[in-house]
Amino acid sequence: MQWESWTSGWSLVVTILIILVTYDQVMYQWRKGSLAGPIFKIPFMGPFIQALYPKFEEYEAQWASGALSCLSIFHKFIVLVSERDITHKVFKSSAYVKPCLVPVAETIIGSAAWVFLGGKSHVEYRKGLNGLFTRKSLQCYLPIQEKVWSEYFDKFVVASRENGGRPMPFMGHFREINCALSCHTFVGTYISDEAVKKIADDYYCITAALELVNIPLLMYVPYTKVWLGKRAANGVLAEFANCAAASKRNMAAGHEPTCIIDRWILSMMESKAYNDKVASGTEDAEKPAILLREFSDFEIAQTMFTFLFASQDASSSATTWLFQIMAQRPDVLDRVRQENLDARYGDKDRPMTLEMLESMTYTNAVVKELLRHRPPVIFVPYTVVKNFPITPTYTVPKGAMVIPSCYPALHDPEVYPQPEVFDPERWISGDAAEKSKNWLVFGAGPHACIADQYVQLTMVAMIGKAALELDWAHHATSRSEEIKVFATLFPMDLCPMVFTKRTQET
Repeated sequence: MQWESWTSGWSLVVTILIILVTYDQVMYQWRKGSLAGPIFKIPFMGPFIQALYPKFEEYEAQWASGALSCLSIFHKFIVLVSERDITHKVFKSSAYVKPCLVPVAETIIGSAAWVFLGGKSHVEYRKGLNGLFTRKSLQCYLPIQEKVWSEYFDKFVVASRENGGRPMPFMGHFREINCALSCHTFVGTYISDEAVKKIADDYYCITAALELVNIPLLMYVPYTKVWLGKRAANGVLAEFANCAAASKRNMAAGHEPTCIIDRWILSMMESKAYNDKVASGTEDAEKPAILLREFSDFEIAQTMFTFLFASQDASSSATTWLFQIMAQRPDVLDRVRQENLDARYGDKDRPMTLEMLESMTYTNAVVKELLRHRPPVIFVPYTVVKNFPITPTYTVPKGAMVIPSCYPALHDPEVYPQPEVFDPERWISGDAAEKSKNWLVFGAGPHACIADQYVQLTMVAMIGKAALELDWAHHATSRSEEIKVFATLFPMDLCPMVFTKRTQET
């Protein structure tokens, strides 16, 4: 009797398991329809192991399999888009999709962050941020940025010297300089160098947590990647909230704005002053271009965190590839160096201006080509909020993810001949600049990157200053051209380099 009870219990377990596996497979097949993708799903988890250790070649194979393809990991059905026009459609279909970055991003950043808003709420919030990236604002940030570059370029040289002039991986250094640049541009001198270093180190935890799909409820398991990432994010938010409070005191005291947080808080103060005048009956009060409400320190911190989230990995990737490619192409570096010296009228120490940066046609073309050749963002995940007829023959089901890809459009050989060749001239004497539909580096539609001009000009300024102040050599390995996927794209060997101080003037 005991034996029969034991076997019947196991039979029940096996039966339930078979039913669940069958249901999981049937649901996958129903959602898949005619899409390219695995014929069968690995029960329950799908290609989760591959998602943990993504390979760029597998993404390329997925894109090549069809304009739309699919996979399913745990409970999440995912549709990948590789065709340019469908990608544009996803970017512009806010009635059907909302940005999710990755499913765990709302947990890490906070679901109330402005990047997750939709419709009118998103439009209104974004209007209040546009003024932070105008030409006047960008000019305001240059002095603090130059200071950061000077300090970190010296650190590059010291690191190489202390390593005995031998090549060492510089990807970590490039991540740190971009973290310092972002933090000081966003919150100025309100943040200490020690805090910047801690954020740069901790941000590895945040990046590691932002995998495309995580095991459900993993955030509640101590010392997992998601748990560590959330703790790191909380620390960044607390630091930025302190900076917001300090900026409010500084702006109230009448100081000039020097960073993004200053300019935003100053706009809030101007809006409040206008509203107070109107409320008191003043008829000739000058209305600001954009009326802002007063944001709390935490709301300000959360917005600065979204800027850091958008910039840290993407800018670190672009910087790493830019220094590597410039070392590989001394002809390009020499032209950049000469153009930057000419723009400064022969004085390499002349402070840069916005007009100077905009005038450098070749350096701008180098940055533009780098962003096409090695795009820092290869796709942008969205959550489908209602059944989405993405093509005449396929509807993405509500609750699925749809991921438009930027990389295929930027490497389309019919638009960019020899797309794997780094060729800045295509932006000067060629017609690349006319191919705006393929230029998806910063996305498109209502959630397109708000700081596209800022990103490009900042990179122009950085590489121009580096060309005048530094010499560097890249020590290629067999894996230098292999692509490592860590939120974005990096060289697999982490970019071994040696930096020295440049002494000659030309």
